[in-house]
Amino acid sequence: MCGIIGYASPDAEPAGDVLLDGLERLEYRGYDSAGLAVANSTIEVYKRAGELASLESTLDGTDLVGSVGIGHTRWSTHGPPTDENAHPHTDCEGRVAVVHNGIVTNAEALRAELVEAGHVFESDTDTEVVPHLLEEFLDRDLSPEEAFECTLERIEGSYAIAAVVAGADAIYATRRHSPLVLGLDGETTYLASDVPAFLEQTDRVIYLEDEQIVRLAPSELVVRDGEGSVVEPPVETIDWDPEDVGKSGYDHFMLKEIYEQPQAVRQATRGRVSELDGTIELTAFPTAMRNELDRVQFVGCGTSYYATRYGAALLRERGVPAQAFVASEYGTERVPTEDGTVVVGVTQSGETADTLAALRDANGAGATTLAVTNVVGSSAARECDAAVYVRAGPEISVAATKSFASQQVTLATIASALADGTDRPFLESIRDLPAQVQRVLDRSNARDVAEELVGADAYFFIGRGYQHPVALEGALKMKEITYEHAEGFPAGELKHGPLALVTDRTPVVALVTGGDDLVEKTLSNVREVEARGAPVVAVTDDPDGVDGVADHVLEVPETHRYLVPVLTNVQLQLLAYWTANLLDRPIDKPRNLAKSVTVE
Repeated sequence: MCGIIGYASPDAEPAGDVLLDGLERLEYRGYDSAGLAVANSTIEVYKRAGELASLESTLDGTDLVGSVGIGHTRWSTHGPPTDENAHPHTDCEGRVAVVHNGIVTNAEALRAELVEAGHVFESDTDTEVVPHLLEEFLDRDLSPEEAFECTLERIEGSYAIAAVVAGADAIYATRRHSPLVLGLDGETTYLASDVPAFLEQTDRVIYLEDEQIVRLAPSELVVRDGEGSVVEPPVETIDWDPEDVGKSGYDHFMLKEIYEQPQAVRQATRGRVSELDGTIELTAFPTAMRNELDRVQFVGCGTSYYATRYGAALLRERGVPAQAFVASEYGTERVPTEDGTVVVGVTQSGETADTLAALRDANGAGATTLAVTNVVGSSAARECDAAVYVRAGPEISVAATKSFASQQVTLATIASALADGTDRPFLESIRDLPAQVQRVLDRSNARDVAEELVGADAYFFIGRGYQHPVALEGALKMKEITYEHAEGFPAGELKHGPLALVTDRTPVVALVTGGDDLVEKTLSNVREVEARGAPVVAVTDDPDGVDGVADHVLEVPETHRYLVPVLTNVQLQLLAYWTANLLDRPIDKPRNLAKSVTVE
């Protein structure tokens, strides 16, 4: 949600081009307006509601040359998407420009104070109080850095802020509960919400900590902690290839990322599963944590929440008490965190605000916390007692695909490690899983099924046991990118209400796998909807078993019952993708949605 890019270089290249390129690489985060500012002796600001194309047309080929500049893609929270509400925001005299992610919670009180002092506001945003506060302190003959620090003392909330001041030749930035990362490329330094913004230029990064203040100037970088002392944060190297954040010939990032899942699954288990001695070892999961563990509470949002439901079910079957909570509800309904409780936050970005809030609540209650995330150095990884990385690589499309598969496999591996880590059939199935995912991708007929069902009134997804979270995720993917109504249910719940909605225009996608007693129960539910004329799509590892009850079959290979949900989910991703493609939806950037939700 929202994106920041900053650039400081002695080369004084066309800064506008650099900033626009960074903003383009942040589009996946979701936005409804964009803008940039380049600082020299004066500040040039350009911003527009709508997509980047609107901003580019406003520039109309103008070469914005300067040593420092900032840019922003905004997701509307305070005020609608208008030119006035777009970032950067400026002070009364136009000598300060600010971009901001997050929320200034005391903005109304500050605005009233500043208006009384004579400041004139041009927008509805909470952000605009920041440049006016900076102006106040600059008028008191403070240096830009001192003015920035004094401004931070006045604002409350969660934020990532970057500011430029005319004539200062530097960017001043900080973060509090919202991500900021620096990219180092010789004497040029980048500042961004996420690594893809500058990955084409450098893979050397610094992840800023909360309350750290950074001054980026051409050929100079200074980072101070909350007490004002200069610190030297560690420099890390990102192992993503710049090609990973391109489409590689695919029409959409989502389709590319669906097809990257064999590699993502392989990466999730690399070094964790030993085929020589038949064991699982997670070095990132401390032995002491395992020995003291009595129960697990999972927290997550959206797709990650469905992954937690899958993980909790795996642990319960292996004898570990486990619950899954929607992160935003954790503070209101959680079970008290007694000794021996491990709270696991599952978050692709590691910056999801609701999940971070839940983890902070758990830390405050004295629980041990574990982050399961995709991003090294993310807030979740730094703030938890330990972190296990899912290793999905960069995921650009708003709709999560390969990160969910990686979460599934990582949680299945954790569950096995917490049991005894020597489940031979499971280990063998893990070894074969990447090839099986590839087989689904190579043989799927989801596009043909989508062509038969496109235009339906609604789509229902049903499953039992480990397949129930996948049914929920399948429905989420369908509604996210097609804008069509879709719901997921436990298969047995159909007759307790939802069956009233079933008609010949509501396809039912049934997950029928495993060959156990749940299969016959699910088939009984399928017969109920079939009797009411609903088209039935069976996702199954036994096509013969659904013969006569399914109108369409999406087949998956047989595998361990803990892992077959990974394969069924791939078919549901493809079904959603091809349905959205046929409806000509903006698949990678669905309306109203953002990749990383960094405000509660």
